[in-house]
Amino acid sequence: MDIFLQLIVILVCLFYGARKGGVALGLLGGIGIVIMTFVFGLKPGKPPVDVMLTIIAVVAASATLQASGGLEVMLKGAEKLLRRNPKYISILAPFVTCFLTILCGTGHVVYTMLPIIYDIAIKNGIRPERPMAASSIASQMGILASPVSVAVVSLVAFLAKVPVDGHVIDFIQVLSITIPSTLAGVLVIGIFSWFRGKDLDKDPEFQARIADPEQRKMIYGDSATLMNKTLSSDQWTAMWIFLGAIAVVAFLGAYPSLRPAFDGKPLSMVLTIQMFMLLAGALMIMLTKTDPTLIGKTEVFRAGMIAVVAVFGIAWMADTVFEAHLPELKAALSELVQTQPWTYAIALLLVSKLVNSQAAAISAMVPVGLAIGVPPGYIVAFAAASYGYYILPTYPSDLAAIQFDRSGTTRIGKYVINHSFIIPGLIGVATSCLTGYLLASASGLI
Repeated sequence: MDIFLQLIVILVCLFYGARKGGVALGLLGGIGIVIMTFVFGLKPGKPPVDVMLTIIAVVAASATLQASGGLEVMLKGAEKLLRRNPKYISILAPFVTCFLTILCGTGHVVYTMLPIIYDIAIKNGIRPERPMAASSIASQMGILASPVSVAVVSLVAFLAKVPVDGHVIDFIQVLSITIPSTLAGVLVIGIFSWFRGKDLDKDPEFQARIADPEQRKMIYGDSATLMNKTLSSDQWTAMWIFLGAIAVVAFLGAYPSLRPAFDGKPLSMVLTIQMFMLLAGALMIMLTKTDPTLIGKTEVFRAGMIAVVAVFGIAWMADTVFEAHLPELKAALSELVQTQPWTYAIALLLVSKLVNSQAAAISAMVPVGLAIGVPPGYIVAFAAASYGYYILPTYPSDLAAIQFDRSGTTRIGKYVINHSFIIPGLIGVATSCLTGYLLASASGLI
């Protein structure tokens, strides 16, 4: 009986925290852990310290990149590609936002691209909903393909504790599944988006809107662009430092023998990532004119610190409950998850929607899944299911896409659930999970 009451406490904390948003999600975990310890008498679990420290290191480097202006170099290059190929924007735009996320480790880079994508679409007679919704979804899907994202680092850290036949599923193996499966999902989203909705010249709602001269002026407006902005040498330097650090991390992940060995084992990738991300941030400060006081004011830093608090509170609360009831959970669920492992993907998707974070969903569910017997190969294959917060249009990138689309084609429907992001999200995540399963099977992980 106690476990059901404890699960209710967890769900109440998740629901209320999600409604409040921001750091509230992690802080509500604090209420949960106090109730579990002082009311139910459970031994406190272990907060994911390694994961949290890695988040801090990655966020510090990414925020320094943004503060230095190095991010604008990437964004300007992305805009140049899109403006040269406006007819294909419905497919190219989601790939662009996905790749930016892969490079930077956060989907928040999409905000600067959204007004540019809208401008290119509307000026070329393309329904803005097509690239706008797809780009918002793709920017979040890219998180599972980024070597410096919080979600991937968290996943690798948890898998490192559960060897398979004496072998740990390492950093490179995870990315060898998540990168191609993510790109497959983004491609299918782009193909679907190419044909979705009515063309603007055949859309009576849009035509009625632009019949009003004031509305037409507002809809077509002035161009949003970075093309006229002059980039400094410091911005280029910062970008190359950041990309260089990512390349080194990936290289060391592929060749463990290049990492220092201690007690017969190479330095863990978790510590390697922490070291090189801090190094990248330090070099950007030392070799450019970046003002360190601006780093903590960036959007990337703010979002990253929220992720740290969320992972801290949620994962600690969940670990406390599931560790206390591990024998019962194994007995009740082991056969189900081993014979029907897709049920783990559904659970991960729903938890992701509750916590609005892939990193938080992975921190809450992966240890539980491993503990009750979900094979690690399936956890990697279905990693894309950690992105479920497109189900309701409450995530900042989705709301931003609606706001930037002055044509009104990207929108929330009458019944809320019938919004512009639901179908691309379902298509993308389902495709990624299926592709991940096939790749994991082919590589012998399943």
